[in-house]
Amino acid sequence: MNPKILHTEIQEYIFKKSDENVDLTKLILSGSPFEHINVQELAQQINGRLKAKNKLPLWHQTKGVYYPPTLNLEQTSSEATAIYKSELVSGDTLIDLTGGFGIDDYYFSKKVKYVIHCELHPALSEIALHNFQVLEANNIKTHTDDGLKILENQEHIDWIYIDPSRRHDSKGKVFFLEDCLPDVPSNLDFLLSKSNYILIKTSPLLDIHSGLKSLQFVKEIHVVALNNEVKELLWILEKGTKKDTVIHTINLVKDKKITFSFSLKEESEISPKLSLPKKYIYEPNAAIMKAGGFFSIAKAYKLEKLHHHSHLYTSDQKIEFPGRSFEVLSVLPYQKQTIKKEKITKANITTRNFPENVSAIRKKFKIKDGGPTYLFFTTNCNDEKIVLVCNKC
Repeated sequence: MNPKILHTEIQEYIFKKSDENVDLTKLILSGSPFEHINVQELAQQINGRLKAKNKLPLWHQTKGVYYPPTLNLEQTSSEATAIYKSELVSGDTLIDLTGGFGIDDYYFSKKVKYVIHCELHPALSEIALHNFQVLEANNIKTHTDDGLKILENQEHIDWIYIDPSRRHDSKGKVFFLEDCLPDVPSNLDFLLSKSNYILIKTSPLLDIHSGLKSLQFVKEIHVVALNNEVKELLWILEKGTKKDTVIHTINLVKDKKITFSFSLKEESEISPKLSLPKKYIYEPNAAIMKAGGFFSIAKAYKLEKLHHHSHLYTSDQKIEFPGRSFEVLSVLPYQKQTIKKEKITKANITTRNFPENVSAIRKKFKIKDGGPTYLFFTTNCNDEKIVLVCNKC
């Protein structure tokens, strides 16, 4: 940290330039107008505040906040997801083994009496401590060290929170908890010797069934989406629990929280009813799609599926549904001439259980993106390839 950045004149400059949405490339080329502060430091703070505008509104509006490099800011939780996480914990003590920028810990401190923030990197730890002081989160204690080492010296803790990061040599979209630091599965016995409750945040790229194989005592999994984009998976472990794992899906949209929950055991036992398309079609939100509650959602809302693997649902009467709802205008067989006769030149296209992707379909039928028409290319319960022409409800 460069403490001179916190001077009133500099803070006014950072606020002014970020509010103007300044071109950072031009700013860097023009150099720093301040002695003892280089232009790269200024650019980091202005860029940080720009990125915080929607993701971290409290930080954005607070003067004196110090922003870390862009990568740290991109990896941190948003305020909306941090607030949601804070609602899952309670008690006297919580230790965050991977503290980072500290957004989660700030909100944990509103629900827990004493929070321990552990961060390996001294610069990031210093920034987090400074911001906690600015935001008057006085019940957070920061430690610059390996969180597992800090935990060794603690008595029993009410909650352990971990946001493991993928190792740099872990490539591709498929990864395992064992590929992360800290390696939670290898340290699970130690963690459970220190607390009965563990909250783990993972990337939505982690396969849920893979995670379940790596962990023990998984009481709940929370699939959290923000504006229908899945941001994180939250795993709650309760030492000794023998209950069936419950999955909660949450879609945070503006001031609303759209939820749906189901039991993994019950999901495996449900045989959904299948049907040809009726008057209305329903597409689950991204959180439900990631969670895999495809049969439970049909049972809960008394809907029929178009196909075991299509994950589209149908009914004659319109219902409130946690996802998108459409009125079916027509059902077409997937035949080139039939579709061309419809003379659709612009539409929103979705594929579900279909052999071709959206890009290939647009090219084949010369359909541009957008407009009021929605096309679903899918497979029905008779294993026939069809196109649903719809309007959004």
